[in-house]
Amino acid sequence: MKYFYRLLLLVLGCVGSVSSYAQTPEPVISGTFRGLTLEQFVRQLEAQTQYRFFFDSAAVKQVKVTLQPQEQSLTSVLQQALAPVDLRFAIDADHNVFITPGRPLVTTLPGNFFQGGVATPAATDQPVAVAEPVRAATNPARLYEIGSPREGLTKATLAGHVREAKSGEPVLGASVYIEAPAVGVSTDQFGYYALTLPPGRYTLNIRGIGIRNTQRRILLHSDGKLEVEVEEDITNLKEVVIEAEKDKNVAGMQMGLEKLDIKTIRQVPTAFGEADILRVVLTLPGVKAIGEGSTGISVRGGGTDQNLILFNDATVYNPSHLFGFFSAFNPDMLKTVELYKSAIPARYGGRLSSVLDIATRDGNKKKFSGSGGIGALTSRLTLEGPIIKDKSSFLIGARTSYSDWLLHLLPNRDLRESSASFYDLSAHISHELNEKNSLYATGYLSRDRFKLASDTAYAYQNRSGSLKWKHIFSNRLYGVLTGTFSQYQYQVASERNPVTASELSYGITQLGGQADFSFFLNAKHTIDFGVSTLRYRVQPGRLVPQGNESLILPDELAREQAQESALYLSDRIDITSRLAVSLGLRYSLYQALGPRDVNQYLPGAPRSTGTIVDTVRYGAGATIATYHGPEYRVSLKYALTDNSSVKASYNRTRQYINQLSNTASLSPTDTWKLSDAYVRPQVGDQVSVGYYHNFRRNTIETSVETYYKRMHDFVDYKNGARLLLNHHLETDLINAEGKAYGVEVSIKKSTGKLNGWLNYTYSRSLVQANSSFAAERINGGKYYPSNFDKPHDVMLAGNYRFSRRFSTSVNFNYSTGRPITLPLALYYVDGVPRVYYSDRNAYRVPDYYRVDFAMNIEGGHKAKKLAHSSWTVSVYNLTGRRNPYSVYFKTQEGRVAGYQLSIFGQPIPTVTYNFKF
Repeated sequence: MKYFYRLLLLVLGCVGSVSSYAQTPEPVISGTFRGLTLEQFVRQLEAQTQYRFFFDSAAVKQVKVTLQPQEQSLTSVLQQALAPVDLRFAIDADHNVFITPGRPLVTTLPGNFFQGGVATPAATDQPVAVAEPVRAATNPARLYEIGSPREGLTKATLAGHVREAKSGEPVLGASVYIEAPAVGVSTDQFGYYALTLPPGRYTLNIRGIGIRNTQRRILLHSDGKLEVEVEEDITNLKEVVIEAEKDKNVAGMQMGLEKLDIKTIRQVPTAFGEADILRVVLTLPGVKAIGEGSTGISVRGGGTDQNLILFNDATVYNPSHLFGFFSAFNPDMLKTVELYKSAIPARYGGRLSSVLDIATRDGNKKKFSGSGGIGALTSRLTLEGPIIKDKSSFLIGARTSYSDWLLHLLPNRDLRESSASFYDLSAHISHELNEKNSLYATGYLSRDRFKLASDTAYAYQNRSGSLKWKHIFSNRLYGVLTGTFSQYQYQVASERNPVTASELSYGITQLGGQADFSFFLNAKHTIDFGVSTLRYRVQPGRLVPQGNESLILPDELAREQAQESALYLSDRIDITSRLAVSLGLRYSLYQALGPRDVNQYLPGAPRSTGTIVDTVRYGAGATIATYHGPEYRVSLKYALTDNSSVKASYNRTRQYINQLSNTASLSPTDTWKLSDAYVRPQVGDQVSVGYYHNFRRNTIETSVETYYKRMHDFVDYKNGARLLLNHHLETDLINAEGKAYGVEVSIKKSTGKLNGWLNYTYSRSLVQANSSFAAERINGGKYYPSNFDKPHDVMLAGNYRFSRRFSTSVNFNYSTGRPITLPLALYYVDGVPRVYYSDRNAYRVPDYYRVDFAMNIEGGHKAKKLAHSSWTVSVYNLTGRRNPYSVYFKTQEGRVAGYQLSIFGQPIPTVTYNFKF
């Protein structure tokens, strides 16, 4: 057949070069074609037109056509029918249509062909004569032509998406590169990439964790797109070797960044058998837990409120369930988790210490599927599938708990007589409008209820949502417009005694909008810029009586609101093959807004109820206080060798919202306070330096990072401060200074039967409250340990795979005990006993030590099964150590007695059944 094509092409070319013809109008096609073979389809077209079709029957035997055109041109109908199956067509002057794989036939010879000219495709009105955007490049042997030839063109941009072939989901963080010249990028959260290259022939390489190494041959003429589908990396070998981005810790620009995927998250044992992202985050260097069972985290000496937690770009204020023992995120919904500890990108702002960016999967665009699990305390179910195949998909997940039975088994009486429950719902929809526009929508809802042995009942809920519109302006420029909504509320009710029955409530709502743009200037410059704004509305506290017999008086604090806006610009510059610099500037503006009454205090005196001299009324929308300033982001990388590099970074961050808490760990009753005329915003400066070296062909990664951080104007409290329902809260708050420094050492092995990581962190976090007023001076104005000061921390997470179906995991954690203020003695004033306390945080609770163990047993790996299942058997706190959850004191018979509460004072075994269909 191929010889027939060549002979026919030569004859037609000769005829076309010596004859002329009159153009005839192209026929219009209407009809319904359902499930036809290509041969049946073209025979019907031949019956409606004077055109004749030529093709290789064997090459198109599997092609099916389903169309319903209404008065469309023949060219348009053929494009729709052939584009999905990677076939091209060409039409000559005699109404002959040639269907070929790969590139279309050339139907005429150039006019100077017999004078020794070079044969090039003749100009034609048919759009298929120029290589069109390839929607799904699936054939590694085919040469894909990108763009149309242009004389004098020296640079062209190749762009597109990398998606999984089975589900259609974007692949995040995959390396897309050309070996010669050495040019490469990583796909972003949408799987998008862009490479600027000289026109020519290349081999495009795509590598990533969990996908097969993929290559595509391209002939780049000018700007164009190549959409690539890759297959999941499934192997029958006993050992899984992951080579994707194996040198990224050395070659990558970002420092202080930790990336996790769901496969890594599932390997770490947890308290109740369910994969938990915050538990895994706590195994990373520089990240510390505040207390046993708590999901509150301290990053490089910062407070729990200094971490920005984003769920598909929407802020989550309380990321925990069930007293902090579970994180608020369904693990089956997640795709990636990124933690930025330093060199925070300029597009992020609003927190001092870190950004935890959590992204969901888009859902399967090919077929309906689901997954879930049944555990000792919780069950979960996730469903996903196409709404419109290959264009839009849904992903929805739900979790619920049934934990009362376990509380009844705990040794502590108060907990044994308590009850607790939670549920959460997550949903995500993605829709591709066309090649340049895509929409994404995410919603999240959670609710917790628990009641302690006393009459106090607690309830809190998170609501959040985000809506994104991505628009591709060109191969080099795309933008994302995002709207977000976040809300956190809690209620504390006491109803046992009708006389004191009451309910205390609190709520914060945040509305946001942002526009982010990425511009690929050339191979050495990638520019990001954008603008954002946030609107805060806070109901600081409201107390209402419950029932007709209650004697509680209603009380409500004045509402607060504020506006926070920012714009940013950053550029990554590859100066040489070894030296790269990233420069960024973010400028933020904050305004505290009315309506609100603001107390005025006596100048030169500490703020107290006795020094109030006046009250100023600000109307709705009036500006009470304004704060603004630049936030610098600078980082540098220098490659010493192919296996080692040094990096350095400096960043300044500003935080305009503060968490008020009377506990060291995260609590449902914590409140958030906006900056105002008396509570200034926090400002942090951090300098980091790191050395990175890989061994044994990049299978073992090592790094050492050191940092120094200064914090200004973060909130601390006077002795005896009252935080709830305080109408003059500023009298109990002080603006303190702080510093944190440390060294983080990490060793990671990600391949082979034995894999995991070992981290050691030495860090200090110190506070100074050295006011000119004695009442606002803590510990005599000297530096003292913060609540988050835990100098030594060792974390080991190890996994060993015995076979493809059986593996074990061990988790070991040791850390210095957190600081505490102790009562030292009792003394009497006018016969009334008073407690004498030590300096603030002068002592420590016992050191923390814990070992966890898990076994993962997978079902058969047959490709065609109704459902794939696995079992996880885990033991939390294998040694039964009684680590303190809290330390408290009681006065008994004239003396102060201390008590330690340990919730997990014994091993906690759990069994979880997981399934996927």
